[in-house]
Amino acid sequence: MTAEQTTEGRRFVVRGRVQGVGFRWFVEREAHTLGIAGWVRNNSDSSVEILAIGSRDQLSGLRSRLQEGPRAARVDAVEESEAKPVSGLTNFRIEGAW
Repeated sequence: MTAEQTTEGRRFVVRGRVQGVGFRWFVEREAHTLGIAGWVRNNSDSSVEILAIGSRDQLSGLRSRLQEGPRAARVDAVEESEAKPVSGLTNFRIEGAW
């Protein structure tokens, strides 16, 4: 495998007006489009957290889309950190959706 195809994990925390604007559904759709596994959830501090597992190119594409967000959102910051890929996690889901 080349470096671009190696599976990596990333944790993103998105801050701004990102709750109550369809942000989790936007992330789920983009992750499915890119072929990324993981999850997205709202945090109690009004941020949105994403665990994403995919290739470097897939994760880069997701980060670009997170910085844009859906139309009703206002993204002030996208924090990124390394995360260990979770074995057996093969799809992308919304966690904590009511």
